Amino acid sequence: MIFYPQERIAIFIDGANLYSAARGLGFDIDYKRLLELFRSKGRLIRAFYYTALMEDQEYSPIRPLVDWLDYNGYTMVTKPTKEFTDAAGRRRVKGNMDIELAIDMLEMAQHIDHAILFSGDGDFRRLVEAVQRRGVRVSVVSTIRSSPPMASDDLRRQADTFVELQELAPSIARAHAPRDEVARLRGEPVDHE
Repeated sequence: MIFYPQERIAIFIDGANLYSAARGLGFDIDYKRLLELFRSKGRLIRAFYYTALMEDQEYSPIRPLVDWLDYNGYTMVTKPTKEFTDAAGRRRVKGNMDIELAIDMLEMAQHIDHAILFSGDGDFRRLVEAVQRRGVRVSVVSTIRSSPPMASDDLRRQADTFVELQELAPSIARAHAPRDEVARLRGEPVDHE
C-alpha cells in the first residue's frame, strides 16, 4: 500500500468478515497495533468497526471487544441481529452491516483521500467504484490464501490496491501467537528443536 504523509485516511472494518479471514489464516487481530500502523501512515481521520450484536443473550463473546474498541479510538457501528425461520423451518440469525458501512464510506468520501476497507465481500464492489469516482483511493484488505478465499475477485479488481491480510499479520497479529505461528505467517522456516 502506498501512503502519502499528509493523506487523510479512514478505515472501514467489516468485523465479521475480518474475523473470519484472520481465523482462516490462523491468527487474531491486535486492534491497538492495527490502529497504530495506520496512524503512522498518514492522518487517520476515523476508524469504523461494524458488527451485529445478539441483544437477547445474557453474555455475548463479542461484547468485551466492542467495549474495548469503543474506548480505544474506534467508531463503533452496531445493530441487533434479527432472528428468523428459513424455508426449511430452521432458526437463523441475520446481522448484515453492509448498508451501514456503505453509507458511512460515501459520507466520509469528501473528507478523506484514502479509504481502507477490511472486507472481501464482493457486494462492496459498486461502493468502491462510487467512492473512487469521488477522487478517493480505495485499498481492500482481505485474503485469497484462506480456504475458501475470503476476497471476491470483482472487489480485488475494483480496488486501487489489494492487500493480502497475511502480509499484514506481522504488524497486526496479537502477540500471544506462538513464535512458530508468527514465523509461518511471515513465510519463514519454522525450527523444531
